[in-house]
Amino acid sequence: MKITQCIAGLDGFGVADLASLSALQPQLILVFGSLAAMDGLDMPALQRAVPKAQWIGCSTAGEISARGVADNTLVATALHFDTPAFRVVSEPLANMADSLGVGQRLAARLTSPDLQHVLVLGQGAHINGSALVDGLVGGLAKHVTVTGGLAGDGGQFTGARVLGPNGVSKTDVVALGFDGPGWSVSHASFGGWQRFGPVRRVTRAQGNVLYELDGERALDIYKRYLGEYAAQLPASGLLFPWSVLGEDQSAVGLTRTILGVDTHEGSLVLAGDVHEGGHLQLMQASVDALVEAAQTAAENALGEADPSSPALALLVSCVGRKLVMGARVDEEVEAVGHALGAHTTLTGFYSNGEISPHMHTMDCKLHNQTMTITLLRELPGPGRA
Repeated sequence: MKITQCIAGLDGFGVADLASLSALQPQLILVFGSLAAMDGLDMPALQRAVPKAQWIGCSTAGEISARGVADNTLVATALHFDTPAFRVVSEPLANMADSLGVGQRLAARLTSPDLQHVLVLGQGAHINGSALVDGLVGGLAKHVTVTGGLAGDGGQFTGARVLGPNGVSKTDVVALGFDGPGWSVSHASFGGWQRFGPVRRVTRAQGNVLYELDGERALDIYKRYLGEYAAQLPASGLLFPWSVLGEDQSAVGLTRTILGVDTHEGSLVLAGDVHEGGHLQLMQASVDALVEAAQTAAENALGEADPSSPALALLVSCVGRKLVMGARVDEEVEAVGHALGAHTTLTGFYSNGEISPHMHTMDCKLHNQTMTITLLRELPGPGRA
């Protein structure tokens, strides 16, 4: 596997950038950029410059590259494989109620005896990420792992873009399937947030819409805790996500971020499902705790792998983490890079939701407020050591 990376501004990739990408003769190019940058992509020109490559990616709330974290840029990471055993498919998302269905349709198009891993990218505003994951995972064989994330839009939660076979789209969900034994794919996801305040019982909810906690309108309760931050909803909700608790009121490893509010209904629109009768508790975090969690995720993704072999690390970190860390946001990416080593190329984005199995399991879920890492290596052939 060979990798090269180009970083451009809002004016897009220049002649020298395209020449660098083309020289690698890549079969796959990942592109992450701000909403404006993605809307400005000249896809016909890019495809003419590198005609044999599949292009996938999405808009962001911040771009991650080997240089760190940036805004209002385009990051293209080109990959050349010795054996390019992968497939790219996309399906349109009709509306939020179609989230389960779009996952099922993607699974139906990808499923095969050779499928090993799926990377999925969906738009991050008008989608139920939990239902998307349920639909996708439910249609795949048990051994297939799934990672990815929901596109960002600079923390506005009004729209996002996904890049796939149909170009830049407001509605498509794109999935990349890796086939055969030639891949080593590992993953990890870690948060670093701490719970505070009373535990609340979900007394009314439907899918990813939370209506009542302890019999009271969820928005009213939430505003009381936010205080001066309440006027900045829904963006300020990224600073105070909900921890999903089990029946014994212990954390189950799931966090739910707020994507929107309905002042008439008094409800909160969350990035993933919550269930009536369940329990939630507010969370907050310090910068040091988030950086430490990012390093932990990297160490778990690396595991016992050889850090001296070329690898790609796709980092999907929540926009809420970026807001909390502010000017120190580069520290979590630096911690990941240090843990993975100099032979690993970093790319990725700040998201509206992260998709990954729980640590050390195959149980894939939608996460919020985590650093999620997918570590990809092409194994040597023909023995695939």
